[in-house]
Amino acid sequence: MNMFKAVKAKTVKEYFDALPPERQAPMEFLHKFIQKNTPSLKSHFAYNMLGYGSFKYKNNKKEELNWPTIGLASQKNYISLYVCSVENGEYIAEKAKNKLGKVNVGKSCIRFNKIEDLNLEELKKVLKKAEKSPGLVGVGASKK
Repeated sequence: MNMFKAVKAKTVKEYFDALPPERQAPMEFLHKFIQKNTPSLKSHFAYNMLGYGSFKYKNNKKEELNWPTIGLASQKNYISLYVCSVENGEYIAEKAKNKLGKVNVGKSCIRFNKIEDLNLEELKKVLKKAEKSPGLVGVGASKK
């Protein structure tokens, strides 16, 4: 039975209040973990996820957005951590995918089922790199 319900929130607190019970603890742990390891990135609610820091980003509609440097979202079947940062033309998350643990990585998105699946020491390194170098400049998608 699927206990997931769509999160319709406008603030960080509303987001946490709307999470299914089984997601509360892992999401709170990750929220604190991100804040501890990237203290300069202010937490906020953006685009139906928790955001940390932001950078100017032009989407495919040519709209300029303040996009989160790091995003955290509870999805239907997993937790997603978005790391919008590039190093030497490569997505930082994708470069670290073989060291991050039992995760699925696509460009800037790290997907996993539980905290125990993550290599937290490696994740800490990825987050700190993102804090120092936010944005997607230097990869094909950001040259629009």
